Amino acid sequence: MNNDAFVEKCYSELEDRRTHSGMTTGFEVMQLIEQAKIREAVLMILEAIGEDPEREGLKDTPDRVARMYAEIFSGLAEDAGVYLECVFTEEHEEMIVVKDIPFYSTCEHHLVPFIGKAHVAYIPAGGKVTGLSKLARVVESIARRPQLQERLTREIADVIMKKLNPQGVAVVVEAEHLCMSMRGIKKPGSKTVTSAVRGLFRKSAKTRAEFLSLIKT
Repeated sequence: MNNDAFVEKCYSELEDRRTHSGMTTGFEVMQLIEQAKIREAVLMILEAIGEDPEREGLKDTPDRVARMYAEIFSGLAEDAGVYLECVFTEEHEEMIVVKDIPFYSTCEHHLVPFIGKAHVAYIPAGGKVTGLSKLARVVESIARRPQLQERLTREIADVIMKKLNPQGVAVVVEAEHLCMSMRGIKKPGSKTVTSAVRGLFRKSAKTRAEFLSLIKT
């Protein structure tokens, strides 16, 4: 069986396991979020700031915000590790890097966005690799919930380490936080950079340096 056929078979089996194990997808989470409560809360906020919720530009805002929250928080009950269930064997035990993965998340302190990109690397063990797009899906899943950038970075590294059991994992996340750009110190354009290293990336300065040089090119 070639790799394409294997991957197709693998995802078919994954979908079957999801159906029979009760695993929750992001779409299903969107359906579970209580949008009626969100609509009511947004209506109260509009009234509290002295706005007229019935005026033309605002009358549909509670419903729009409810739908938006259902979408941007759809990762809340989703197991990001499910995207790494499909693996295949390849004679490759060198570093694999997917860089500049765009993402958005929501600061759990102020419920405003932080937006940036993630760089993810791992070194397979025993030739155990996964599809490149699955690393991006892991980032997206973990980002779609109220988050802290530090925790986001750590959780990405930990789920890859747990599911793929590689020689090592490295994650760097850089993002602009609108809670710093719009309010408080008001410094638009400033970026926060966080990192998490596991396994060989933690033990070997040379391996870390190689990763950092690759994401800068």
